[in-house]
Amino acid sequence: MKEPKLIKGDITIDDRGEVSFVNDFDFDQVKRFYMIKNHKQNFIRAWHGHKNESKYFTVVKGTVLICGVEVNDWQKPSKDLKIHRFILSEKKPSVLYLPKGYANGFMLLTEDAKLMVFSTSKLEDSLNDDIRFDSHYWNPWEIKER
Repeated sequence: MKEPKLIKGDITIDDRGEVSFVNDFDFDQVKRFYMIKNHKQNFIRAWHGHKNESKYFTVVKGTVLICGVEVNDWQKPSKDLKIHRFILSEKKPSVLYLPKGYANGFMLLTEDAKLMVFSTSKLEDSLNDDIRFDSHYWNPWEIKER
């Protein structure tokens, strides 16, 4: 199975303003998109998985911790699976690809964060491929001081 992939972008700034971009992101497989904004910082939305749907995530405002887990058993997955953790921010443009077969979850790290999600499935197909787990089934949400 494919691994999650971070597609890096960049930002250019001149006397007119800023242009943020992720030129290596290809919309070819995208069927729909949606935006998520929680009511409060540090709120966790997890775990949401799909056997057949891949997703792409980009942060349009603020900073977000996004995690993915490749599910080994959709009825009772192991709690010891590898958790892929990514910090995405509007200050460093990028798109995170999570392949089908993964559960995803995220936590907004800033109060004003907005997350845009691009899906490879139409809504009706996604609803028939919607598997959810408790938000702390895997628990990568602790922010460790360094």
